[in-house]
Amino acid sequence: MSTRARLTAFFAALAALVVVASVLAIVLRPVAASPSAGSAFEISAGLDDCGRGWGQPGGTGPAAKAGGGDQTFTVTNTTVGGIEVYLQSVDSKRVYLDLESLGAGAHATVRVTLGSGRYRFVCLPADADPARGPTVAVGSPPAGSHLTPGIVPVTRNDLISVAKTYAAWVSARIPVLRRQVAAVSADAEEGDLAAARRDWTTAHTTYETLGAAYGAFGDLGDELDGLPRRGLTGFHLVESQLWSGAPAATVASSAAQLLALVDRLPSAFADAQLDPGEVALRAHEIVEDAIQDALTGATDAGSGTALATVDAELTGASAALAPLHAVLAPRYDRLADTEQALAQAQTLVEAYRSPDGTWTALSTLDRTARERLDAALDRAAELLAPVAAICDPRRDS
Repeated sequence: MSTRARLTAFFAALAALVVVASVLAIVLRPVAASPSAGSAFEISAGLDDCGRGWGQPGGTGPAAKAGGGDQTFTVTNTTVGGIEVYLQSVDSKRVYLDLESLGAGAHATVRVTLGSGRYRFVCLPADADPARGPTVAVGSPPAGSHLTPGIVPVTRNDLISVAKTYAAWVSARIPVLRRQVAAVSADAEEGDLAAARRDWTTAHTTYETLGAAYGAFGDLGDELDGLPRRGLTGFHLVESQLWSGAPAATVASSAAQLLALVDRLPSAFADAQLDPGEVALRAHEIVEDAIQDALTGATDAGSGTALATVDAELTGASAALAPLHAVLAPRYDRLADTEQALAQAQTLVEAYRSPDGTWTALSTLDRTARERLDAALDRAAELLAPVAAICDPRRDS
């Protein structure tokens, strides 16, 4: 299942808690009102009319009133530009609906189920300060209602320390990677291709742990890990030569080129801006890539080390998730399950590593073993999908 499909399923399960159009690639699917859908409202989203149309005058106070339970909102952008719209608790600041990148004049129909409390719409145009709608006092929901859970918004400021921590971890790994690639190059120069194969596996798995930083590596990252389907470069070019019986001189030339690429990493990474919002998204994508590429053998150029790659990618996902712990702990009640699922998947994968450091070839696994691996990684990916959504940075309203 793709990243988009997993995130779509997650939001459906949360009863349209958050709808994201661009960052998380969720397609907003309008929800038609029906007689059983509870209260339905036409909501304006603009600078002067944000939230207009929800609730009835309270009579005894400044807040309008609405019944609890199902609320169907058709939200229309009344501005001439794109806008983001929240439905937010006035008291807790939790977000119960997030419409991102709603175009000028566009509308979207969504449904939430609210408990008693005070809520308001917040409209955030791209080039202006937030506009806050009137407070609406929502009454108690009908018995047995399944309330839409709210998320405490994460801002870019919340994620700056996360990006710094992760960047420091990557920076510390790059010198290790450089030494390991240098060993491959030296092995090939000496004509010891057996040692070069062992050292290549070590170096490649180290590189695969850095998955959440690939975006910051830019084109250099593509050169380092050119996949078989896109034309072999970097690690996979050396891999294909080492396991196809190429002469030592050929391997040595390619390994020297690989080392030259790795030598460019420190300055490339130092100059790059690691997007604070990408770390959480990458944690999920790394496991998706492991399922779609490594576990299908698509990234194997002859070494038979696909399971070593999966193991390294799980390490990379855990490394990306770790600095998010403080952000996620109060926001994601399945964080512990997610961390456990990653650890369990990695334990299962590492059962296929021999004491001498070699790995069982993916092609030798029977159907049962493949299904167990797929299921373990699939569960980890499903649990990681909400992490990307929860940590999608939002403007402070």
